[in-house]
Amino acid sequence: MIAARYVPGTGLDVGEAPVPAIGEDELLVRVEATCICGTDIRIVRNGHRKLRPGQTIILGHEFMGTIQQAGSRVTNYAAGTRVGVAPNMGCGRCEMCGRGLANMCPDYSAFGIDRDGSHTEFVCIPTAAIAQGNVIPLSPGVSPVEAALAEPLSCVVNGMKAAQLRAGDTVLIYGAGPMGLLNLLLALASGAARVWVVDLNDARLEQARALGANAVFNSNRGLVKDWLGNLTGGRGVDVAITAVPVRQVQQEAVGLLAPFGRLNLFAGLPNGESTAELNTNAIHYKNLVVTGMTGGAPRDYRTALKLIESRRIDVRKIVSHMFSLSQVGRAYEVALSGEGMKVVMTAQDSSAR
Repeated sequence: MIAARYVPGTGLDVGEAPVPAIGEDELLVRVEATCICGTDIRIVRNGHRKLRPGQTIILGHEFMGTIQQAGSRVTNYAAGTRVGVAPNMGCGRCEMCGRGLANMCPDYSAFGIDRDGSHTEFVCIPTAAIAQGNVIPLSPGVSPVEAALAEPLSCVVNGMKAAQLRAGDTVLIYGAGPMGLLNLLLALASGAARVWVVDLNDARLEQARALGANAVFNSNRGLVKDWLGNLTGGRGVDVAITAVPVRQVQQEAVGLLAPFGRLNLFAGLPNGESTAELNTNAIHYKNLVVTGMTGGAPRDYRTALKLIESRRIDVRKIVSHMFSLSQVGRAYEVALSGEGMKVVMTAQDSSAR
């Protein structure tokens, strides 16, 4: 089977890999749709802290598929069942796992991060993923592409909970990439009164406007605080979401919040830039909340699937490129170039959308 691997010292390697063998407590899933994430790109370029020295892995953690084979001791899952797979598995013993937050487990494991992932034709689903509720049967109305996009949407669900978005809130989103646009869609679906989007790319800003943003702004053309001040009468916004990994944006966003506003640092900073200077007097005197998020738990994944199934959010609107899995090398070329938005790969005989 074809596979896109991360190889230390090489980066991306596309070649053949054996179909994984499964144990009696595991599942073999045939990949029907899988997406390329910003995390995949960062791993190709810089590796990942969870990888052992010299470790090679098959990339990919946003995916769905059909169960090809169930181990002899697996119950409640049968061959032929379409499933979505939440990628983060916890140790099952720590406080975070006890709260159902596998994404916060200090010893978490994840597909495409420290174990073979979905940018290939078949994935072995381990016992932990089955036991922790990560393998979720899909309703017939959810297409392969929609189900593959449930994982990034689950991260947005998690972030929006942290931001405590309330009906009638005003929202500012920095970044009109795939994650910024998913934040836009969920903010609108959650009852935000106004959502404004800032980016440096005019084409992406136009897409944000087409998806419902009330106003957009290219920050190369002026100061965000002046633009936003005119829109809000100097009040600021109730929620700011930084969906770009830029320290200056995090610093600026604090000053754009209204009293009792909430800032969600949705995107982390790159290695070597892990700190930002925030105006703590503004936080103190305006009663602001500054929070973050990382990934999503299985329960966030299930919420994302419900939003997709109910048609509250059309995740297909952030897809710019579609390839077959046999074209995984070309798909990575597009993703690495920064061209377009979300890149999705499907099995050749899959009814994608």
